[in-house]
Amino acid sequence: MQASAAEPFRWTVRVYWEDTDAGGVVYHASYLRFLERARSEWLRDMGVNQSLVKESTGLAFLVREMQIDFLKAALLDDELSVSVEVKERRAASILFAQTIRRADGAELIRAKVRVACVDIRRMRPVQIPADLIPGLPPL
Repeated sequence: MQASAAEPFRWTVRVYWEDTDAGGVVYHASYLRFLERARSEWLRDMGVNQSLVKESTGLAFLVREMQIDFLKAALLDDELSVSVEVKERRAASILFAQTIRRADGAELIRAKVRVACVDIRRMRPVQIPADLIPGLPPL
């Protein structure tokens, strides 16, 4: 489901036992996985194969900063929709706004995530190549 400039990318996930605590409530760290997977699916939808990028350029995106508001809890078997929206692009980083909503529309998580483009051999930030992500807003 390719995102347009006006519409955030959305990815659907179901909550399984492994995502929850003993009470069937989604464990806080599971939300990080859901957010990460949605950003990976966004890249895939944009035509970016992260394994090939890493192999051919030595570049990868690493989380630099994250702010999360835990608004409501998700429960076992809930169907969730995770959104990804580019809010800002810098030379070596991208700021995403992400939300996680239940199928009934209730907003559960609101997050801001900054990822940095990093040369993984040197573990240093580098400029995002202009042609790396088709459709990424220009600087």
